[in-house]
Order: sequence, then C-alpha cells, then structure tokens
Amino acid sequence: MEAYQQGDRKAADQLIDSLSPALYRFFAVNASDRRHVDDLLQEAWLRVHKARNTYRPGEPLLPWIYAIARYTRIDAFRRRHFERREETLATIPEPALTPADQRGDLPDIEDLLQSLPESQREVIWLLKISGLKLEEVARLTSSSVGSVKQKAHRAYEKLRAVLADYRPIARRKDDVQ
Repeated sequence: MEAYQQGDRKAADQLIDSLSPALYRFFAVNASDRRHVDDLLQEAWLRVHKARNTYRPGEPLLPWIYAIARYTRIDAFRRRHFERREETLATIPEPALTPADQRGDLPDIEDLLQSLPESQREVIWLLKISGLKLEEVARLTSSSVGSVKQKAHRAYEKLRAVLADYRPIARRKDDVQ
C-alpha cells in the first residue's frame, strides 16, 4: 500500500489482485446479482484509489480497506432503496388537495424533519419514508436496535410537540350551536 501511495503501478495491481477475491466475497454475501457485486467491487477500488493518501503507513491495511468496502455497500444499499422508493412513489397518483392543505397551515415533511437532530432525522427517514425494518436501520447506521428505537421515540416526541402547534383547537360541545 505504501508503494501504491507513492504511485507505483505494479504495487497497485498487486494490491488489487491479492484483495479483490476477499472483497468480492464480502460484497457477494448480501447481493443477489453478480453484476451488482462487480459494480460494488469496482466502486470500492475507485474509493480506495481516491482515499489512498489517507492510509497511514504502518497501520493495518485490511481494516482500512474493509471500512471503505463497508461504506460502499451501505451507500449502494441506500441508493437502491431510495431508487425503488422513488419508482414506487412515481406510480402513485397525487392526491387531490384538501382545503386544509390548500391553506398551507400544515408544515411540509421536509420542514418537520429539519427540526430534528441529524441522527434522529436519518432514523425517521429510513424507517418511515424508506420503509426499512429496525434491524436494517440498525445495520445501516452501525447502531443497536435499541438505539434506533430510542432515536425514533425521541424524534416522534419532538414531532408531536412541533405538530401540536398546528392542530386546530377542538370546539367544546357547548360552543356548537
């Protein structure tokens, strides 16, 4: 790796030849399509190439390589899930606006999510908008299922508080004529 950092082409070829089979197996564990695995492997090597100057000589190489591979897999998973969600949403017709929506007195989902801290926003996005399961969100965010539940609960509480300002005041029975 140190020779590769210095621009040695043969060292880069040797590194790729020696580690590609292990990285291929790493990607193949969760993939159903060989072409997808090939794309992930290529993307990982592109990222290694771009980040080669961040490798610290003398440090273990494999954890550094596998961290890049892990984030490559996570990003691809998020991208595929988002693309599938977008395709699904594109086929659903837009609902007609109700008078409450036309008044604009309800906040947009983007505005609501912006009121949350980044970690809670990510969890809500993955759980509710992307439709992932708790275990998948935990795996993607490198968190435990309990931590994901806690972040989601805190986000729900904050969203309830924000939405409480937008709820119409309920009329009492004696106010109705």
